[in-house]
Amino acid sequence: MSTTNTPLNAAPASGRMGFGRKAKAYLALTKPRVIELLLVSTLPTMIYAERGFPSIGLILATLVGGAFAAGSAGAFNCYIDRDIDKLMHRTENRPLVTGEVTPREALIFSWLLGAAAIAILWFGANPLAAWLGLGAIVFYVVIYTMILKRRTAQNIVWGGAAGCFPVLIAWAAVTNTVEWPAVVLFMVIFLWTPPHYWPLSMRYGEDYRNANVPMLGAIAGAKVVSVQVVLYAWAMVACSLLLIPAGGAGWVYTVTAVGAGAWFLYESHALYNRAQAGDVSNKGAMKVFHGSISYLTLLFIALAVDPFVGSAIMGG
Repeated sequence: MSTTNTPLNAAPASGRMGFGRKAKAYLALTKPRVIELLLVSTLPTMIYAERGFPSIGLILATLVGGAFAAGSAGAFNCYIDRDIDKLMHRTENRPLVTGEVTPREALIFSWLLGAAAIAILWFGANPLAAWLGLGAIVFYVVIYTMILKRRTAQNIVWGGAAGCFPVLIAWAAVTNTVEWPAVVLFMVIFLWTPPHYWPLSMRYGEDYRNANVPMLGAIAGAKVVSVQVVLYAWAMVACSLLLIPAGGAGWVYTVTAVGAGAWFLYESHALYNRAQAGDVSNKGAMKVFHGSISYLTLLFIALAVDPFVGSAIMGG
């Protein structure tokens, strides 16, 4: 397919679109699946920080503010990357490529959503949570999208730190500070990002090569990528266990961290073994990608349940 072709489902001029389709296009700009994944870590972290349920008002302010911050960052990303999104099958139907949203509309929407996010976090939680929300937006838009993404294969490692901010925001919203348990959770997600995203970049390697984006899965062979996936997976699981001495985790979290961690390590090593044998497939890579989502979800569900069952294994 020619990289200069306009997608077949390109929308009519923005002004002639119905409200429903326009709203759906704006929603797509925010990357709702990414928001959903980020929020998986937010509420459990708040519960763990509170050692119980925070007030409904605080929960809503933090979730909505966090979702708006992530949505703003995603929309800015779509605006900046609209030139390469049209070159990749995976992103060729994004609203800025199809014409459902104009660049000007996307930019205004991004700023408004970001401003709303900061205001909600500032007044609904506290200024620290708001500053962290602003930091997450700036980190994702400037550090990852504008500086790292098109320049280095380590883009997702350092740029992915933006996706770790929700746990800091959640902890700060409850405690008005950032403590060691929040730092541990930050590092868990930081180390989780490469084994989550690199298998996806293996699956869509041709897309990234067409767009000249140096994702590791696109520029390195499966053997190299699988080694990195295994190394980061081991570091992630080891880091998750630090919450036992550093954060007063109990048996629910501990058992889940060990069990889910062992399962994800098994899947990561299975990918490695297939890659070293020259037998890796897109299906195998995506199995690790989806497995990483299941792992993180289980871990944070356990984090939310842990304060209500038993006591800390190693102090608190």
